[in-house]
Amino acid sequence: MSASQPEPAAPTPGQPARATAAAPATAAAPATAAAPAAAPTTDPVPAQSPTSALRVLLGLAAAVIALVGMSLGRELIGPLAVAAVIVIICHPVRHPLERRGWPRWLATTAVIVVAYAVLLIMALMLAYAAAEFTELVLDYHGELRSTLDQAIALLASLGLDSQLSSAVGSVLTPSTVVGFATSLGSSVLGVLTALFFIFAYVLFMAADGARYGRATRDFGPSARPAMARFAAFNSGVRRYYVVNAAFGLIVAIIDGLALWAMGVPAPVVWAILAFVTNFVPNIGFVLGLVPPMLLALVVGGVPLMLAVAAVYCVVNVVLQVLVQPKFVSDAVNLSLTLSFFSVLFWTFVIGPLGAILSIPLTLLVRALVLEGDPRMRWLRWLSGDTTAGEGSTSERSEGSSGEDGEGSSIAAVPGEGSANPAR
Repeated sequence: MSASQPEPAAPTPGQPARATAAAPATAAAPATAAAPAAAPTTDPVPAQSPTSALRVLLGLAAAVIALVGMSLGRELIGPLAVAAVIVIICHPVRHPLERRGWPRWLATTAVIVVAYAVLLIMALMLAYAAAEFTELVLDYHGELRSTLDQAIALLASLGLDSQLSSAVGSVLTPSTVVGFATSLGSSVLGVLTALFFIFAYVLFMAADGARYGRATRDFGPSARPAMARFAAFNSGVRRYYVVNAAFGLIVAIIDGLALWAMGVPAPVVWAILAFVTNFVPNIGFVLGLVPPMLLALVVGGVPLMLAVAAVYCVVNVVLQVLVQPKFVSDAVNLSLTLSFFSVLFWTFVIGPLGAILSIPLTLLVRALVLEGDPRMRWLRWLSGDTTAGEGSTSERSEGSSGEDGEGSSIAAVPGEGSANPAR
């Protein structure tokens, strides 16, 4: 070592050597930088959410439980559904009265009076038709029996089994006819009990309906999507029944006059039957045709039966198939398959009333289950809702409320707009 390069000074006790300390630090730097790449990840795996199949199964299980409960309580749910439909139909009566300055309680009274009038008219029509039909069956029992014997002989000539002929012949035995007539009389008590519940439900629902219109004012814009869905549901149900009642009245008048001109007994009864069955989708025409056609066969033979069938087919096909769907399709938006299945399904669940209430019950299920969830838009389209691709009612309401911003919330509550400038 040359003299020009002095030796490094020895470190004093207690002072660490700089070169010695720097070397490990320099050597440790690469190891520290490489440590994150070499270290394995120890993050916990997130818990898996239930699969879509499991959610579907749980939903179907819950639906089955709910439907079984509805079937067991059909004697309560049936009158409740009828009363709800009647109140929905009659509720718009209050709007022009309130605009003219009528008190709210008086407008509610007007709704109740109109609903009771509709119920009384329907009850009297059905009571008259049931009484006349019972008397008709008893009066024409002999003719029905002879016609049935001829039909049995025809079946036997065609080589059909004798057991089938005896089963058909047991339909119009005297004991069966008398039992049918007495069963109609014994069911009067059940009908009166159902009417009592319907009248009570109408009274309470009409009173409650007076305050539901204030939901947007009381809860603000957050209530608009739900209120918009139910407003669309009410409008659809109202239009469906009003249009069906109008066309049913036209069909009933034409069918009744045609039956009277052809000499078929009790044309008023069959006109009432045609009016009522017009509310049953798809198969109501058949239900209203079979009884008068069979009676025409008994009274006038095959030619009169074919004439009755021809008149019914012409009138009902022209009005119910070609004209009526153009007025109802916008309100219902249900596929033909779903409409037909809903008749069978709701009849199975809540009894004969399900055939008349099948469309509003199906629309209610769709409004509660599908229209509130944007992910179910494809199911709405599958059910026949042609507006599903344009967004649901609630989505359009949310969009409009979002665009309005604070102005919509201020306008939703009367008096707030004048209070804000003062603040």
